Amino acid sequence: MLNRDQELWAVALWVEKNHGDQGGTYILGRVERLTSVNDDGGVAMWREVADRFEQLRKNPGAGKAS
Repeated sequence: MLNRDQELWAVALWVEKNHGDQGGTYILGRVERLTSVNDDGGVAMWREVADRFEQLRKNPGAGKAS
């Protein structure tokens, strides 16, 4: 079973794989949609994913098991 941190890394890796350079835009869209429906928990989760996604963009080996 994955812990919360591993789940967030998995989502960030999925975004990178499926959206590549447009991943930040994809994440921003999720945050905006969830903000519009007052889903604070969803917004917080996608912001955490955004942090990890940025780490992946700066260090492509981040988040991958060694």
